[in-house]
Amino acid sequence: MTQLQEKIGQDWKEAMKSRDAKKDVLGLIKAELKSRAISTRTDGASGTDLDDAGALEVLKKMAKQRRESVESFKAGNRMDLADKEAFELSVIESYLPKQLDDNALEALVKAQIAELGAAGPQDMGKVMKAVLAKAAGQADGNRVSSFVKKCLI
Repeated sequence: MTQLQEKIGQDWKEAMKSRDAKKDVLGLIKAELKSRAISTRTDGASGTDLDDAGALEVLKKMAKQRRESVESFKAGNRMDLADKEAFELSVIESYLPKQLDDNALEALVKAQIAELGAAGPQDMGKVMKAVLAKAAGQADGNRVSSFVKKCLI
């Protein structure tokens, strides 16, 4: 079992013992990680573990789903459901790497533009790919996209 999965498992056990509201969200995370591990294993392989990179990918996907749900529920004036999704999002984000602040992200984007010699909007894909690789989960794709557009124009 990877470090991240072990931490989630331990936190889930503690939440169960203390009857913490996080237990349901942690259970969802554990189930999603197990589901992804089962769906990606090769022929005849057993086990329900992902590496940390795979686990982070699952957590990022879950966080993105919760963000979209919060926006949808707020647009539909369903604050009760938006609050529930926001709580789930906060628990999921506690296991993700710390996000880069705006200044650090802008500096990273500018450095990649200079390194790649990008000249305009036609190079956006190339810059996006490089920045997302360097950020390694520390920046959302939408944020990176807006900074790249701002810096290339």
